[in-house]
Amino acid sequence: MKAAVVWWDLAGSGQTIESLRAFLRDEAVDRFAGVEGLRLKFWIADPETERWGAVLLWESAEAAAAPLPARAAELIGRPPVQRTLFDVEATVEGLFTRPELSGLGLALSPALSPALSPAGATS
Repeated sequence: MKAAVVWWDLAGSGQTIESLRAFLRDEAVDRFAGVEGLRLKFWIADPETERWGAVLLWESAEAAAAPLPARAAELIGRPPVQRTLFDVEATVEGLFTRPELSGLGLALSPALSPALSPAGATS
């Protein structure tokens, strides 16, 4: 197994974490659901440093070497500033309550309505 970490610096790119959340909702999540040999991909962001990226877990080195959709690089206007491939030494799944990881995350969560947000909460 192989793991990859990919980072983009969004500063000056014209993209934001919010705009890339829309990209995830509208196309990227579904597109990557059909990638052969990809066991898991999760997208990550750091708003304070304007960094956005992903962690990918691959079944094999061959799967990790296959070409991937390049839409994120197209939207951001440049390739990632970092792409590092690692050997996976071990994997484990802990105890959890949700049966699936697919469909989770900030980009896929419905926005809270003002009545349900912490500021608008009532007792």
